[in-house]
Amino acid sequence: MRAHIKELVSQALGYLKRDGEFELDAEPSPEVERTRSREHGDYACNIAMVLSRRLGMKPRDLAEKIRSRLPDSKRVEKVEIAGPGFLNFFASAHYLKVVVRDILRQGEDYGRAPAGSREDVLLEYVSANPTGPLHVGHGRGAAHGASLSAILAAAGHNVQREYYVNDYGRQMDILAVSVWMRYLELAGERIEFPANGYRGDYIFDIAREVRSRHGDDLRHHGADVAEGLPPDEAAGGDSEIFIDALIARAREILGEAGYEACFRAALETMVDDIRADLDDFGVTFDRWFSERSLEQSGALARALERLRAGHWLYEKEGATWFRAADLGDDKDRVVVRDNGRTTYFASDVAYLLDKFERCPGTALYILGADHHGYVPRLKAAARGLGVDPDRLEVQLVQFAVLYRGTEKVQMSTRSGSFVTLRELREEVGNDAARYFYVMRSHDQHLDFDLELAKSRASENPVYYIQYAHARIRSVFRKLEETGHRYNAALGETAIDRLDSDHEQDLLRAVARYPEVVESAAERRSPHLLSHYLHDLAALFHAWYNNSHFLVDDAELRNARLNLTAAIGQVLRNGLGLIGVHAPEEM
Repeated sequence: MRAHIKELVSQALGYLKRDGEFELDAEPSPEVERTRSREHGDYACNIAMVLSRRLGMKPRDLAEKIRSRLPDSKRVEKVEIAGPGFLNFFASAHYLKVVVRDILRQGEDYGRAPAGSREDVLLEYVSANPTGPLHVGHGRGAAHGASLSAILAAAGHNVQREYYVNDYGRQMDILAVSVWMRYLELAGERIEFPANGYRGDYIFDIAREVRSRHGDDLRHHGADVAEGLPPDEAAGGDSEIFIDALIARAREILGEAGYEACFRAALETMVDDIRADLDDFGVTFDRWFSERSLEQSGALARALERLRAGHWLYEKEGATWFRAADLGDDKDRVVVRDNGRTTYFASDVAYLLDKFERCPGTALYILGADHHGYVPRLKAAARGLGVDPDRLEVQLVQFAVLYRGTEKVQMSTRSGSFVTLRELREEVGNDAARYFYVMRSHDQHLDFDLELAKSRASENPVYYIQYAHARIRSVFRKLEETGHRYNAALGETAIDRLDSDHEQDLLRAVARYPEVVESAAERRSPHLLSHYLHDLAALFHAWYNNSHFLVDDAELRNARLNLTAAIGQVLRNGLGLIGVHAPEEM
């Protein structure tokens, strides 16, 4: 409906321009929004106020001219001018009647735009370092990204879903050394575990797997592995310096093959665990992209050469630097260290170029709130690569904090003291977790109320919505018990009988669904859909509690059953986009 009104206004402006009423140097795009109050109609357009100054006319006078040239439409009952010059559109009874028919005929396709009708989007999300299990903080990015990708696809975008595996660099080396140290402990050697190592129980699990594969082949039979190294934190030293020295010692003792055995076991175990966890959460990807592949494929060298060709690289103190500050970043960035190894940022640049080469549309990153510094540096990288930075979007997802009673649960991957996503799912269920993660805007902090998520009460929003769907299914089960048969065709001819306030509100609500999907896609905001579903459920519960559906009057009964079935279809479609089931009974 919103798109239809935009087209009506655009045609009216075209007629006025053709007839010489005014000149427009550029065709405006009318903005149409839902009104806040029914007395102001269903939709409002502010085009008259936007154009009035350019055209030297009073907004209300211009609004009147536009209204006078609006084409006739069966979907619009009337148009009024309000306030300083709003055009308020009232949906026609005809439009509201055909909505139920359209929903029942289109089924799962209701609210979906034609595939490929909008730009391509390469959406990267989660991308947690494979150094530990996913925790509840990662869960929010996973739920947001999965919901947004489904909404974008429903709105007509071609969507590529991608997970970037950070399988190269210092953190993975720390993980590999942590596994080796636990392996040595299991082999009976006495060691001092490094302060900066990963300490979770999962490290022991990986070490046991390494020991089962390699036996004693990776043992160190000489002196203490840390002999001669700088002191660790417990001895008054610097833990960062110590862990780097320990990594170098491990490489020396194990050799390339032995070190790779620890590294590969850690990487494969963690990636397999993350993949299984996300699959069980209903979060899947089209591609798992390896950071290591950037070097192996030549993408890293190609990206650096692109920057060098644009004169954006320079040498300083043995390192290679990117002139990021000249392109909008707060400082220049090292891309090749003085030891010849490329940096994380160099991989980010190469990955960005690879994305743009594979996707002709938008590269959309979903990152944690602690990555706010990435935005200007990625934009600078895009400019340096000669790519339009507007093709790059970054969403920062704020932290999700889990509460047990009044106590906030602290989380640290390195220490191993955290609540995993798997534990959360096992406690509250996938549906509650998926809904709670997207019921607030991604740029707002989320306090995850564990007790509320588990409750079976109307205060629990996901239960409230699912209960509405279960009630709808119960109506049709009761229909069978009465001996009546559902006749959708008869209900369609009697749609005029749906004239109560509850029914009119519901007709308007289900008609809004495609617009909500479109808005959620445009604004990259799944929470708009979760709010809509809650509002729709509230309208249905009110109708259910105040009306009799299975009346003796066959026309009225089937008209109400049609509306009931349409509401159920919309609830299923919407819940499906945010990864929540629509139960048959509860």
